[in-house]
Amino acid sequence: RVLDMGKALEHYIELLGLIEMDRDDQGRVYLKAWSEVDKFSVVLREADEPGMDFMGFKVVDEVSLQQLEQDLQAHGCSVEQVPAGELNSCGRRVRFQAPSGHHFELYADKEYTGKWGVNEVNPEAWPRDLKGMSAVRFDHCLLYGDELQATYELFTEVLGFYLAEQVVDAEGIRLAQFLSLSTKAHDVAFIQHAEKGKFHHASFLLDTWEDVLRAADLISMTDTSIDIGPTRHGLTHGKTIYFFDPSGNRCEVFCGGNYNYPDHKPVTWLAK
Repeated sequence: RVLDMGKALEHYIELLGLIEMDRDDQGRVYLKAWSEVDKFSVVLREADEPGMDFMGFKVVDEVSLQQLEQDLQAHGCSVEQVPAGELNSCGRRVRFQAPSGHHFELYADKEYTGKWGVNEVNPEAWPRDLKGMSAVRFDHCLLYGDELQATYELFTEVLGFYLAEQVVDAEGIRLAQFLSLSTKAHDVAFIQHAEKGKFHHASFLLDTWEDVLRAADLISMTDTSIDIGPTRHGLTHGKTIYFFDPSGNRCEVFCGGNYNYPDHKPVTWLAK
């Protein structure tokens, strides 16, 4: 959610380097990074307060979507049906709320548009007319909320995520959990917070450390509000910089970091 669409588009297109793909009759704007093959990965909606409406995950096919819907209900989650076409070029979605207070959606179908600006046959290394930071893809979200254990059980037992990294206190209670569906350091992360449903950041991948340093220059050159960095994370070891869009939503661009497979043991960090 953004407070001013014009200022938001300047941030996400001109600075971050996303590409506008569509608009709908509700005023929502659909964006993607250049290497993403589906039509969009980010939807901006003008609202009275910033934040995140929901985070979505694509599933393999309609059969998988139906099974996950049943599994969510069997786990005790209430699910909401969102019809195909409510988002442009997207099939039906199944919405649910995690114990942390965040809303998530699952879907199986979205229009395939291919990578932007490069051919599918003999593609060049990258599009020649990218803007700003030239974000490669949307990568993950970090979310704040309570009931981390119940959220962990939902994501691992029902949705098929695995624990990649965690922060535990002296009593062994998990204060942060970084969950993955892939070989990435994480696809979504949760940190313990007293208030439910809080949004920390949306993260976008860059290719190299030099790209992160260039992003820092662009942040300075555009008088964009910076949070931290450039630096290296402890958790995930990604090289990163955090900054804010004009509405106060935190963004991250990063490169590198740990890789994982489901049979890896979780990396554990001790809270001090």
